[in-house]
Amino acid sequence: MIPFRFLHAADLHLDSRFAGLAHLPAAVRSYLRESTFAALGRLICLAIKENVDFVVISGDIYDVSDASLQGQLRFQEALKELGEQGIPVFLIHGNHDPLDGPRLVVEMPEHVTVFGGDVPGYATAHRRRDGQEVAIVSGISYPTAKVTANTAVTFSRKPGSELFHIALLHGNVDGDLQHETYSPCSRKDLIGQGFDYWALGHIHKRSILYEKPYIVYPGNIQGRSVKETGPKGCYVVDVRENGEAALQFHELDVVRWQVTELSIDGMEHEAQWVEAVERRIEDIREADPHLMTVVRFRLTGRGNVHRLLAEKGAAADLLSELQRREALRAERKEYPGLVWTEGFAVESGLAVDRSRLLQEDSFLGEMLRLAEKGEGEGSREELEDMISSAIAPLMENRELRRLLSQVSEEEKLDWLRGAAELGITLLSGLEGAGEAEGGFREQPDGGRYDED
Repeated sequence: MIPFRFLHAADLHLDSRFAGLAHLPAAVRSYLRESTFAALGRLICLAIKENVDFVVISGDIYDVSDASLQGQLRFQEALKELGEQGIPVFLIHGNHDPLDGPRLVVEMPEHVTVFGGDVPGYATAHRRRDGQEVAIVSGISYPTAKVTANTAVTFSRKPGSELFHIALLHGNVDGDLQHETYSPCSRKDLIGQGFDYWALGHIHKRSILYEKPYIVYPGNIQGRSVKETGPKGCYVVDVRENGEAALQFHELDVVRWQVTELSIDGMEHEAQWVEAVERRIEDIREADPHLMTVVRFRLTGRGNVHRLLAEKGAAADLLSELQRREALRAERKEYPGLVWTEGFAVESGLAVDRSRLLQEDSFLGEMLRLAEKGEGEGSREELEDMISSAIAPLMENRELRRLLSQVSEEEKLDWLRGAAELGITLLSGLEGAGEAEGGFREQPDGGRYDED
């Protein structure tokens, strides 16, 4: 087999609208809105620097089906730049940018292959330096926004070809409940189709599901909310003479989202908490000085400071001050190293004698004991029974029933922990614990990525 190199990206979501931007300072909002385009620019630079033979993009180039004129023109510009370097592009459209979406009617340049939406098509990829055929690329686009059929089983190797086979698919493998089940399939379906590399899109969390053949989600190239944390980017794939592939992840994001936990254990005074938050922000700034970071603090643990957080709005006051400082940086265009605090999730509690509560023969004691033992199999059954009983009235509503059926076991355990902490708080005469101060608007579905 002739060795070659390609770049696998997906879910560019150009011109993403970023839910909850209205309240942000104009300079911060503008930089966030530009971040998907900046990540695309870094992708182009990477493809050229790494001297790849071709690029594959597995759907959701745009964030909405009626893509903005700016988004379309910027993408056309990127394709042109790749073409000038002699780098072919093979792409499919996903649920966000289906073929029937209103867009500019433009003829794609010769170096760009867009796969149709009827059946998986075939195209031959060549090695740039000598023009030799190195791979068969196959793919299928979404004709409309909602594709619920298993399109993976319609793929097949090109008859008579011994070249390396790459399949472009935008879909949900193994029923990830955190995402819409568009083009659902299983790993078994993919393995059985005879391809050497499945270039997937749709799931924004980077993952390698299988290695022989490779079944790969590169994730999106730029995080867009606190639900999309950590480095975002693409894979550069080297295919060797023996047909084996070696993958190298490359970061492309210019804004990184993260959730960081800060314990208030042992904190007696507000000043201690403020100092701890400010110190953590500087640690984040030092760790990623070339990026803008958006962070949500999860305040956990137990201490007397909790009373200030829950009763006196200390979290909201500090949030305003932290955002004011970073807004000044943004006005000076000091985006690298900027740390924007998105909000505080107050999950802390009062300093109480937890061991005594655990021994109580009470509903609160029972909840605490279940939360403590929540990882055990027997406790899981008890947990299911308790929560099923608690939410039974909600299950009469069809939409609520659908949403609740998608909640993971870990989320249910979090509910239990939260209920236990709220019980302790109420028994101590406090209210308001467990709320997030500030922050971008969450999706109303309890955590599913319906936007993917």
